[in-house]
Amino acid sequence: MSANIEPNTGTADSLRSNASVPKIWRYALQKGLQYVVWIWLVGLIIIFSILNPFFFSTSNLQNVLVQATVLGLLGLAQSLVLLVGEIDLSVAANAGISSALGALAIQHLGMPSFVGAAIGLAVATLIGLVNGLCVTRLRMVSLIESLGMMIMLQGGLLAITQGNTITDLPNAYTWIGKATLDGWPVMPIMLLAGFAAMGVMLQRTVLGRSLYATGGNAATAFVAGIRVHQIKIIAFTLSGFVAGLAGYLLGAWQMAITSDQGEGFLLYAIAAPIIGGVSVFGGRGGTLGILGGVLLLTVIHVGLAIIYVPSFYVTMIGGILIFIAVAVDAIRVNAIGGL
Repeated sequence: MSANIEPNTGTADSLRSNASVPKIWRYALQKGLQYVVWIWLVGLIIIFSILNPFFFSTSNLQNVLVQATVLGLLGLAQSLVLLVGEIDLSVAANAGISSALGALAIQHLGMPSFVGAAIGLAVATLIGLVNGLCVTRLRMVSLIESLGMMIMLQGGLLAITQGNTITDLPNAYTWIGKATLDGWPVMPIMLLAGFAAMGVMLQRTVLGRSLYATGGNAATAFVAGIRVHQIKIIAFTLSGFVAGLAGYLLGAWQMAITSDQGEGFLLYAIAAPIIGGVSVFGGRGGTLGILGGVLLLTVIHVGLAIIYVPSFYVTMIGGILIFIAVAVDAIRVNAIGGL
């Protein structure tokens, strides 16, 4: 009995191709693809600075950091869920309704500002927990479940505000959105603290390793003794908490809460982690890349405004960025895997 075994010419060609590329160039290409978001960021900063020198001023840098704070925290919230192979479309709506409920508790129930902020965080965390339970216990598809939750929360926010803007928030509530330290806004400190905490959690704790393992291969993680459902519930719950923090900071910065609070952040909260290297399939990504994605999107928005690009073009560019984000992620994974 004989069998004709044909050589795998594709693999052989790939090996010859890789062997023909000097090792130093393969290393440089790999690092370039790994940190492509930072290369884009530096390039755009140079371009916008040439087009308008004001872009590189201290005041504009402060503006970029403040605007990046809310998006950065929402990006972290989304990343926690993406790392376990799920998605949460309700993070922005969660930020909106939780901050509104906290503000209304202050205005209508006479709660102290810190209690109102805590109520908002508790509501956001509870919403994240409900999402996690629905996805794991009821086996709902996270895309559809979070879409339904998003619509429900958006409708709830419109109902409780009656389409009006919540204003006259006490100074103690809005302090962090206005406070400065030696001329620098305090709010970005929350962004840096959030990314630092996320980095430590992902790299130094059992929970972080479990998040990666669950997103990388849930079946293998389960066999290894990881409680996959519990890890996913924790990811959704932490995501809700971080979204609630973003909602509070947004309300404090704007000194008001609108009936559509946070809706404009959703697409960018998804795009930023993906541009930064977080896989839509889970199990891959880091805080440095997420921060780069957040800063890149913020620089694009601020830069386009400074060079006087009409707002409707900015919206179109946002959609293009979502497409590019997924394409770059696929190209980066395939290219690095082939090196």
